[in-house]
Amino acid sequence: MIQKIKPFLWFDKEAEEAANLYCSIFKNSRILEVARYPEGGPAPAGSVMIVTFQLEGLEFVGLNAGPLFKFTEAISFVVTTENQEETDYFWNKLAADGGQESDCGWLKDKFGLSWQITRGD
Repeated sequence: MIQKIKPFLWFDKEAEEAANLYCSIFKNSRILEVARYPEGGPAPAGSVMIVTFQLEGLEFVGLNAGPLFKFTEAISFVVTTENQEETDYFWNKLAADGGQESDCGWLKDKFGLSWQITRGD
């Protein structure tokens, strides 16, 4: 079945790095495709333009398109956990290496993308 709606994430130049990080954190995840800029494009030829990846069965698209737009808390991804151990796992992995912790289960990862880590019970 085709996923009709996909989260589309605008990065400066970190789309592949972010996709690899997210795929390393979430179990049922993989990189689906990497498309590169052609000669004469707005970025160096051969550099990553788009990364399509899947996290827990949900397809995402990451675009490297420069620093024009930044992530804000207006959009976030909610991760529902089963217990405190799983909550701590996602919190620590997503907040690592320069992420910003906030209140009430909110954090920003090192790319500035907002996540909410919540218990499902």
